[in-house]
Amino acid sequence: MSSGLLGGHDWSGVEASLESDGWARLPGLLDVGACRATAARYGCEEGFRSRVVMHRHGFGRGEYRYFSYPLPDPIETLRTGLYASLRPLANSWNQRLGSEVRFPQAHAEFLSQCHAAGQSRPTPLLLKYGPGDYNRLHQDLYGEHVFPIQVTILLSEPGRDFTGGEFVLTEQRPRMQSRATVVPLRQGDAVAFAVNERPVPGARGDYRVKMRHGVSAVMSGARHTLGIILHDAA
Repeated sequence: MSSGLLGGHDWSGVEASLESDGWARLPGLLDVGACRATAARYGCEEGFRSRVVMHRHGFGRGEYRYFSYPLPDPIETLRTGLYASLRPLANSWNQRLGSEVRFPQAHAEFLSQCHAAGQSRPTPLLLKYGPGDYNRLHQDLYGEHVFPIQVTILLSEPGRDFTGGEFVLTEQRPRMQSRATVVPLRQGDAVAFAVNERPVPGARGDYRVKMRHGVSAVMSGARHTLGIILHDAA
């Protein structure tokens, strides 16, 4: 998980896909060893601030754990690098949506703004699903300060470690029925996607398109993912 690894991706292509579809694949963001090491962290007691059992809150089935500060070095490096790569598009989206909010160059400065507003809890998380587990369609907002793009990385291999468990996105355009997309991912692939709303050009300028994301039911095996959310939680 290095800045060089992030630099190996076609970020102009990532931006183009986010603009056209609201999501973009980053194939092979992590190698197999990094995926296994990250997934193995789930069984450790140290390094996490909380564990959430999803059915207790109506979120679906399965569970996840939020990392605590300080984040593990690999997670911190990845989060900082993703912010730097996605910040130009995030600022463009805010401008087109009529928001005066602009994201500073340094991720630490943005997090300071979150913390000053009471959003001081870290949001990177590990998720674990077993047979029958799923994640309902949702948005990870957490407070007033929201970075409009987030990233999920699949740590398990479909067909070998688990079956089912597809990553699903829905898009709601004004006066239209929702459109669903299943994003094809292999172990180590990431998907960057809109957290809440994104601008889409129309005949009278940009309009708002609302996005939600979730995971379909796992049919067999175990599925682990790493979620990188770039704002902190209240």
